[in-house]
Amino acid sequence: MSDQSTGRAVRLDSFGGPEVLDVREVPAPQAGQGQVRVRVTAAGLNPMDWIMTADADTAARFGLSLPAGFGTDYAGVVDQVGAGVTGFAPGDRVFGGALSRAVADFVVIDPAEGAAANEAQHTPDGVDDRTAATLAIAGRTASAALAVVEPGPGDTVLIGGAAGGVGVFAVQLARIAGARVIGTGSPTSADFLRDLGAEPAVYGDGLADRVRALAPGGVTAAIDLHGTETVLTARELGVPDARICTIAAQVDGVSAANGANAEPGALEEIARLVAAGRLRVPIAATFPIEEIRRATEIQAGRHVHGKVVIDL
Repeated sequence: MSDQSTGRAVRLDSFGGPEVLDVREVPAPQAGQGQVRVRVTAAGLNPMDWIMTADADTAARFGLSLPAGFGTDYAGVVDQVGAGVTGFAPGDRVFGGALSRAVADFVVIDPAEGAAANEAQHTPDGVDDRTAATLAIAGRTASAALAVVEPGPGDTVLIGGAAGGVGVFAVQLARIAGARVIGTGSPTSADFLRDLGAEPAVYGDGLADRVRALAPGGVTAAIDLHGTETVLTARELGVPDARICTIAAQVDGVSAANGANAEPGALEEIARLVAAGRLRVPIAATFPIEEIRRATEIQAGRHVHGKVVIDL
């Protein structure tokens, strides 16, 4: 059991952009009844991190108030176990979600709660901490989106925003399911998308024509990971609304998915696929915690191919 009393953590005294993020030495949380404390080694960044701390109204919808922490996805090692905890011991490697408090040396988790925003999963052998720290939000979100459209052999799936953090999971999971994937992205993302197993299509005006040229037999399902362009294109190509899904926009008649909708066991299955070498997570960039502002600016630019991770 570690009794370290202080640690570094990213804190916000006001809501806003990357400029409000500061690294501070703070009292280390201590594991209480039914809780474990994790010494965090890596924290993966996601769009929701800066979206939900951008303004007070959005933060309130997530139950956040000032002063607040930052980041949700983490990986590390259990260093305290509270009374009544079973299934975890000091030294266990774990990963999961700690809503808006993951970019810190220590997080306290209540594993029995079972909530995606307050969880610890055992990290499988063969999965390094940087990779484990990218799985919770993006992996669950991709899994939930695929559950809506149910791709399989014989399907051609159009995935919009395929080179982003959720896209790298969605493309590979659709391919594992046996589907052909066309992924939209910038011209510079083409090789990256091919490496994931997708056929690239440049987003923007004329997307439907470019997709028709790639798939003259038609598209059977679509997932829009950015806005509505892919939804509108899919409809133009004759895809029924029942096989279209969004994660970042609301469109009448189209299902929206997020990580909270993922099936039980979805995250564990993704971790198993990573451990087995069937799914990989490209890490676009890593930063020390002291460079949290720069890391968040890059991640928020939405042009990163893969995931951004903070090392602690």
